[in-house]
Amino acid sequence: MRPLSRSRLGAAVIVLTRRGSAAVLRMTHGKANALDLELCEALTAQLDDCARSDAGALVVTGDGRMFSAGVDLLRLVNDGAAYVRTFLPSLNKMLETLFSFPKPVVAAVNGHAIAGGCVMASAADYRMMGREPGRIGIPELLVGVPFPVVPLEIMRFAVPRQYLQALAYRGLTLTADLAQQHGLVDAVVDAERLLDEAVAVAESLSAIPATAFSLTKRQMRAPTHRRIRAGAAVDAAVQDAWASPETLNAIREYVARTLKR
Repeated sequence: MRPLSRSRLGAAVIVLTRRGSAAVLRMTHGKANALDLELCEALTAQLDDCARSDAGALVVTGDGRMFSAGVDLLRLVNDGAAYVRTFLPSLNKMLETLFSFPKPVVAAVNGHAIAGGCVMASAADYRMMGREPGRIGIPELLVGVPFPVVPLEIMRFAVPRQYLQALAYRGLTLTADLAQQHGLVDAVVDAERLLDEAVAVAESLSAIPATAFSLTKRQMRAPTHRRIRAGAAVDAAVQDAWASPETLNAIREYVARTLKR
């Protein structure tokens, strides 16, 4: 594996390496790759750089046993409404940049992929998950927050229709094998083979002529982009809801319950 860069924006660290024709983007942000303002901004910048590079495809993964635990809830409750109103647009921009990435993207889900982490994986063109350990799902409603438009539309695109409501309303988090049954991941492999298998898929996709792939990807995702564009008014209401004292208190209570486990 040939190292390309180790970028740092604020406190966020992302390691970019090269495996053949594929760039490998590894999040190494704290213990859980929790999505905060700094990580979202760093990811967006790195994705833009990768799109302009000569890499034929991109593999996105995490470090250790964590892909991403989703939004940094402690940061939300500690920094309050002003931070929420800065963070949510940054989260949306990062997720839409990943979803719109013009080259093949393979998610190598190396561990827990919860809430925003699940959405990141779902934005990829192909999703692989290590058999153990790790769970994946979208428990946003259990936390007490509504879905911003971009994450929900990514999930609508990626998840089979018959499973989406149950996953969203019940906040299910699934093992790798159950995730494959529910259409959250495309393949499950032994954890020690995950990255090699993901790179192999990425390289096979990068062999497709780039223009043919990017135009087809754009066509397939165009309805999702139209719904995202049409959802600006909804997103304004979502941001108000996240920033409200009631929601911040619900997040605070959820964090307290979770930390007691």
